[in-house]
Amino acid sequence: MKVLLAGAFGHLGADVLKALVDAGHDVVAADLVIKEVGFGGFTPLKLDMTDKEKLRGVCDGVDVVITTVGLTKASETITAYDIDYGANKNLLEEAKRAGVKNFAFVSVLKADKGRKVPMLDAKAMFEDELKKSSLTWVIFRPTGYFYDTAHIFAPKVRDGKVSLLKTKEPVRCNVIDTRDFADFIVNHMTDDNKSYNVGGNETYTYEEIAEMFFEAAGKEPKISFVPPFMFDMIIAMAPKWKKGVIRFGKWTMTEDMVADVHYGKYSFKEYIKESGWKVE
Repeated sequence: MKVLLAGAFGHLGADVLKALVDAGHDVVAADLVIKEVGFGGFTPLKLDMTDKEKLRGVCDGVDVVITTVGLTKASETITAYDIDYGANKNLLEEAKRAGVKNFAFVSVLKADKGRKVPMLDAKAMFEDELKKSSLTWVIFRPTGYFYDTAHIFAPKVRDGKVSLLKTKEPVRCNVIDTRDFADFIVNHMTDDNKSYNVGGNETYTYEEIAEMFFEAAGKEPKISFVPPFMFDMIIAMAPKWKKGVIRFGKWTMTEDMVADVHYGKYSFKEYIKESGWKVE
């Protein structure tokens, strides 16, 4: 099949690209920035999805569109509504015009439960838009990824202390390796109007995760707990363009992120031991 993969050179996108190539698909790898990924077998395409005119024709002859596109960090010039909703909507409209049959979107677990958080609300808005479309759709809702979790915990562990939010019950998650998630996406990208909540095979509390990072780094655990209202104070003082990312951080640290689909061969515990605690 011919597949257009949007966001092909991001952390997840590159693994989805590899899985598509390995499966023998004809892949157009589209992104705003083209990067070296260490393998070939695809057609790179520099693409700005916020510009409708530049999307004209990119879906012609395509059987499946997969988009991993979403805002991952604070920006002074664009918002989650510009990217997660607006850019993906532009791509959806072009896919409809071109007669694409299947459209797959990578969202996040419980996106529709976080309507007050822009980075979740924008994804939920696009989920709604996709479901209303005439295309056969699949929505993938991951819990979180090994690398992103390590990116949060590892620097704090190396600094000697991890601060978690104090909650009534321990918050749990079953994050998934992007390689496993990529395989799941490719295996299910043409399913008929399905939403999948997907996580890894291991479930831990955030305190347990912090302890594993300390152990891997050979340090004594130093974990403190702060009340959630401290985040509200940080949000209140932060520049407007940073508030959304901070709200997302608070939400993920106070909400159980455990998916009903447990998938994959990679172990988060082993990942932390081998390299996760070194992630910058």
